[in-house]
Amino acid sequence: MPWRALQWRALQPFIMTPTHDQENRAAPQDLVERDDLISEDVSATRLPMEGAASTDRPSVIGIFVSALKELMQVVLPAVALALFIHIFLAQATVVLGQSMQPNLQPSERLVIEKLSYRFHDPGRNEIVVLDMPQMPALMIKRIIGLPGETVEIRQGRIYIDSREAPEPYIQPFSHVSYGPITLAADTYFVLGDNRDNSNDSRSFGPIPRDYITGRAWMRYWPLTRFTIFR
Repeated sequence: MPWRALQWRALQPFIMTPTHDQENRAAPQDLVERDDLISEDVSATRLPMEGAASTDRPSVIGIFVSALKELMQVVLPAVALALFIHIFLAQATVVLGQSMQPNLQPSERLVIEKLSYRFHDPGRNEIVVLDMPQMPALMIKRIIGLPGETVEIRQGRIYIDSREAPEPYIQPFSHVSYGPITLAADTYFVLGDNRDNSNDSRSFGPIPRDYITGRAWMRYWPLTRFTIFR
């Protein structure tokens, strides 16, 4: 037998080889170390994810800025459009008082059209809204006399330039008298349909053209009295 083989056999009893128990005792420690490594890896991958979620969460300032943008993009244009319509085109109004009975009743709601008077003058028998500086609120009346005409009321009947003007919307006739009066340029004579209970040109005189803001175009409430005024 070769010398090296004899030498190995002689030393083999003195060399410690791991037994089965030693391997089993070493295994838990190895598992713990591996578990530690696994837990460290999981925590290392979770922490950045949690941090990324927190940075993506919207802040109060961001929500406020987003709401402000929505306000500027949607609400402000709508308000501007409504103001434009109200000032230049039309507006809704409520009938107050009894001066236009029986044709307009208190609390009825009308749409006042403003555009057409920018292209032509008000016409006879049109129901108009007046904005008079001396009055605390808007007034609604009917145009009776036009600029340059002579208006007279005899026993409740209207005479324009000495000719009786038909008024089919007045029933019954009032018995008051007024005038005659000749209207200056750009002035109008207005009356309420309820002649016995109306504050109109018989008391405050003819009105300038600038006081007329628009004409009654539609009665939309109540629905049972819905009307488009001609």
